[in-house]
Amino acid sequence: MDNMEPAQILLGTILWLLVWGILGGIRTPNVYRHKNLNPDGTRGLGILAGMLGGPILLLPLWYFTPVANSKMSAGISILLLIGLYKVFALYDPNNLCVTSFNYVMNQTANGLQIGFIYALMAVGLTLIYGIQGVISFAHGQHYMIGGFISFFFLKWMTETVGVPVNPLFGILVAGAGTALLGLLFEPLFLRPMHQGQIERPGEYAILVTFGLAFLLENTTLSIVGPFPQKAAGYLPGTGMVSLGPWMLGGFELGPLRLVADRLVAATASVVLIGALLFFLNRTWVGRALRAVSMDKQAASVAGVNPLRMNTLAFAIGTMLAGMSGAALVPIFSWVPWIGAEAAGRSFVIIVLGGLGSVPGALFGGLIIGLVEAMGTACFPDPTRGLAYKTAFGLVIFALMLLFRPTGLFGRKES
Repeated sequence: MDNMEPAQILLGTILWLLVWGILGGIRTPNVYRHKNLNPDGTRGLGILAGMLGGPILLLPLWYFTPVANSKMSAGISILLLIGLYKVFALYDPNNLCVTSFNYVMNQTANGLQIGFIYALMAVGLTLIYGIQGVISFAHGQHYMIGGFISFFFLKWMTETVGVPVNPLFGILVAGAGTALLGLLFEPLFLRPMHQGQIERPGEYAILVTFGLAFLLENTTLSIVGPFPQKAAGYLPGTGMVSLGPWMLGGFELGPLRLVADRLVAATASVVLIGALLFFLNRTWVGRALRAVSMDKQAASVAGVNPLRMNTLAFAIGTMLAGMSGAALVPIFSWVPWIGAEAAGRSFVIIVLGGLGSVPGALFGGLIIGLVEAMGTACFPDPTRGLAYKTAFGLVIFALMLLFRPTGLFGRKES
């Protein structure tokens, strides 16, 4: 009987969430409409209230019908997460995420570090969408190309020139190389779409960027082969040898033990995202890009050339994808098909943050990084948890589509 208790707890929790969440999501908007009140946002509020308290929260919600707002939903979400954590602690009391605070802190730090790199990759994709209104299905392949450019540049400098350089320089070279690819591709294949030469521009953009992805991946495979490649680390040494707070292979602060390569890559990503935000908000060209994203006709009247801004946005987007790949090539083994998973993750992040929103892509990347790290670390079977790593992000993606289809920072189309 004791062995059945954890399973019963899990099954009961799932049934509770499904039954009361579905009832709250269906019934709550109808109650607001019946009282001639605005039902916007009430579906998600009803789902959250039902999941958290069942009839204890739903009945007062239906009776008083308060105005649905983000603060109310955020408060209920936090309480729901606390409640789910309590249920998880009952289900698996020996899990390290329950018994070890240091373990939780380290996994959170790892998730934030990788999240910043995810954000750098996704910011490029959301910038392209915000300016051009199209999704580049070759974004993951630019990420892959950036990693290989950095790897072979570093190898060439070490073996041929005889001057070993830090992988940080590889990030800059990869950015230049992928930006050049964007500058060549956009005027040749995407500009005719914006000039009205294509009857179905949406379908055309999907096909032409998908074709570019296929070309880049298979060309790279034929050149470099299927064998994994990995660049040298950012800092010498791989062990965690203490040098005060600094260690030869990482950094130690209280319970946190941060791996040097991930820390350096995350820091580089933060710097690049900060530079992009400064460029978009503080320079004339950046303001011109933002103007084109808001209203192309008004921007052209003000003297901005939308076609040039389209090309610039695509080049910057591909550059950021390549730089994010170059930042990770000293951390992960690199293969020509690594871009497919990265592209899928980028799509999830920009939908989570809101299509076209650069801050949304930043927060979306951090959320996905945290969810993947904590989901993998807290899964009862760690080996299986690693196999489900991508699925954890997809769960958050599905929940966002359910509660807020426009994303965290997205806006409804007027």
